[in-house]
Amino acid sequence: MTTVGDVINVLDAAYPPHLAESWDAVGLICGDPTDEVTRVAFALDPTQAVAERAVELGAQMLVVHHPLLLRGATSVAADTPKGKVIHTLLKGGCALFAAHTNADSARPGVSDKLAELIGITPGRPIKIVDPQIKDKWGAHIPPANVDEVMQALFHVGAGRIGNYSECAFRIEGQGGFTPLEGADPTDGVVGKHYAAPETRVEFVADSRLRTLLIDELRRVHPYEEPAFDIVVMEGDADIERATGLGRIGELAQAMTLREFTQQVANALPETAWGVRAAGNPDQLVKRVAVSSGSGDSFLDDVRKLGVDVYVTSDLRHHPVDEHLRAGGPAVIDTAHWASEFPWTTQAEGIVAGLGVETEIISLRTDPWTVSAHPEN
Repeated sequence: MTTVGDVINVLDAAYPPHLAESWDAVGLICGDPTDEVTRVAFALDPTQAVAERAVELGAQMLVVHHPLLLRGATSVAADTPKGKVIHTLLKGGCALFAAHTNADSARPGVSDKLAELIGITPGRPIKIVDPQIKDKWGAHIPPANVDEVMQALFHVGAGRIGNYSECAFRIEGQGGFTPLEGADPTDGVVGKHYAAPETRVEFVADSRLRTLLIDELRRVHPYEEPAFDIVVMEGDADIERATGLGRIGELAQAMTLREFTQQVANALPETAWGVRAAGNPDQLVKRVAVSSGSGDSFLDDVRKLGVDVYVTSDLRHHPVDEHLRAGGPAVIDTAHWASEFPWTTQAEGIVAGLGVETEIISLRTDPWTVSAHPEN
């Protein structure tokens, strides 16, 4: 007998929960791990229509990418949208499970599937999320604030080496800066150079904690713009095969941005949104970065990684405009659903090895339903 727990085990092995971002909510959402499973359904979004279809198919488990309860909920009553989904599934004897950013970072994961579909062999991640790879940090802090700042960073995972915690090295020195118009300096005044003692604290941290640590450093540091630097400690790690968000690879042969945009559109599920690009249509592109789902947070990263074009979803007007004017690569914007839905075939292949029946729910859950252009 195969159980919900058995399906969870194979999915957790493929998409380890520890790879999930700190803000994420992955795993079993509702259902009993001991219940028997003979059929598993797969979808991107746990919408009401998807839940009803899973029950109609006789599935005892629904596996999705997007967690149902990622944002706060105070009730799962049947007369609320999220509660109705849960009640529909539980009344129909169907558990609900989500593999989200852990499936994004895993190898293979969601971005690997996207990369392969659009014609590149996936290589290194854009953002490394790998417990085997660490960052070496240097942070400059006023001496009076060092203990407070470092305790906050230690609390969220900085400075752990083997069986030791709160590992750090301090160097005393002097820092200086000139606040410009618009600055709100903690020390010094606008327009005058300021110099004072500073302590440089060096420590290591898992690369997967980088965003969390940057946010925490900015929160607790007394300065408006804290000075810090981060170096990836690659060591013996294979960066090309490291786990993490996004992928970088190359096309078999260069083509124009216009041609590649069409290739992306041909490869992905069709949506009303379609596929659009920003950049010179006749520019040749070969080195490609991809990030399934919302990816404008990586615009700065891809500009530093020497790619010709970046493929992602949910791009916004001002970030793209500023990115291009700063010399960033061309970008291709797909519908969020289209860039991630192909992952369902990957997840299905993992679970099919248990010998249960599997089925992908092909309902298009992209929320955009109409696209219009001026009539000639």
